[in-house]
Amino acid sequence: MPRLSRRSFLAASAALAARRAFGASAPRASAIDVVIIGAGAAGIAAARRIAAAGRKFVLIEAADHVGGRCVTDTSIFRVPYDRGAHWIHMPDLNPVTKLAPGPGIDVYPAPASQKVRIGRRFAREGELEDFLTLQVRANRAIAEAARKADMACAQALPNDLGDWRPAVEFVLGPFACGKDLAQVSAVDFAKSAERDADAFCRQGFGTLLAALASGIAVKLSTPATAIDTRRNVAVETPRGTIAARAAIVTLSTNAIASGAIKFTPELPYRQLDAFSRLSLGSYDHVALELRDNPLGLDSDDLVFEKSTDARTAAILANVSGTSLCLIEVAGTFGRDLTAQGEAATVNFAADWLAGLYGADVKKAITRSHATRWNNDPLTRGAFSAAAPGWESARRALMEPVRDAVWFAGEAAHETLWGTVGGAWESGERAADAVLRRLAGLKEPAPAEAAAPRKGRSRHRRAAPRPTPRYEATPGIMRED
Repeated sequence: MPRLSRRSFLAASAALAARRAFGASAPRASAIDVVIIGAGAAGIAAARRIAAAGRKFVLIEAADHVGGRCVTDTSIFRVPYDRGAHWIHMPDLNPVTKLAPGPGIDVYPAPASQKVRIGRRFAREGELEDFLTLQVRANRAIAEAARKADMACAQALPNDLGDWRPAVEFVLGPFACGKDLAQVSAVDFAKSAERDADAFCRQGFGTLLAALASGIAVKLSTPATAIDTRRNVAVETPRGTIAARAAIVTLSTNAIASGAIKFTPELPYRQLDAFSRLSLGSYDHVALELRDNPLGLDSDDLVFEKSTDARTAAILANVSGTSLCLIEVAGTFGRDLTAQGEAATVNFAADWLAGLYGADVKKAITRSHATRWNNDPLTRGAFSAAAPGWESARRALMEPVRDAVWFAGEAAHETLWGTVGGAWESGERAADAVLRRLAGLKEPAPAEAAAPRKGRSRHRRAAPRPTPRYEATPGIMRED
């Protein structure tokens, strides 16, 4: 029999601990503490937390990749293309950027200015001041209304926005929330944390998130089809049943509401109602590779249009210094447009750009792609926004079900909903709650949500600055 030295004993012990911590070797079903469903930001965050506590877990994912609504593609354009979340809000405070691995990951500040196109020209300085000032007034009006009652944001808007109204409604509604303002709760909107600084990842936000999942074993292409909580937790998958003491579910609200997972017993009505009231909005990228920079824009320039109706979009040009241009379509118009198929969506983007910059723009398009998140069966939309009168649904979503199932994701965060950072924090919070339950500890009393602050900015570019940068007479998955 070989001699077991102290060094070999320590090495073997360390290897065993690593396998248990990161679920590299799935333990016997009866020995699993937590099963985590979904390997997006919330699932990855929860897995890291559970692993750090030394508990045994299994992380399953229905797709063939990690990231959820935050995934980077390099095959279509041969450069990093974030098909989902791209904007990194508040990078100095964002938990994802705090943990970001150094080598090979470059997170840099987004430009601080925005541009507005009025027909074939850029808005002049005074016109930009008017636009930004009206956005601030609209934000304040929504915040003031939210103090009195939870109405639709559209009801709270000032009546004197004039011919800037469609543009203001697009920026605050579809662009920021994925929904028209008539479909968004004023309280939910007002409670959302200020996002007045942003960053981008040169290698793609999805690449950054995947790097944070490195070392964690994930069972890909393994969807959960049913969860039984009558005796501990049993999660059914096409590859068999996983038994555990608790479960963390990070699927989107639309996926849960669609019945993607059968719960036994059925979910309480309070949670079922919360999923339907926190439905996902629509937000898609139309990615165009433009030869020779025909728009004459700088790297990561953000451009809005002084539109006359809801048929509008936003431009994020020359992404990370490449020739890739993202045309952002969102809200009811974006949902209806993408429902017509990728070809119709790309044609709209090309025609819309031609209307702003001239017909020659179409000749510069070399490759194109349009996302259709509403048609993704694993997601069924972009990110959540509470229906008028239903901001409280987020708190209901954070409540455990029969002390066995916890929900996590961007929808389960009261101030950072719609962001990868919010999903990450939600995953950590759910993991902490599960760990307390496993340790037999009581839950702390829930903290009261912060009251909306007067005049807060929903998007970093919604408020004028003392010395604004203007050019030429110049965010979903933002993390959405």
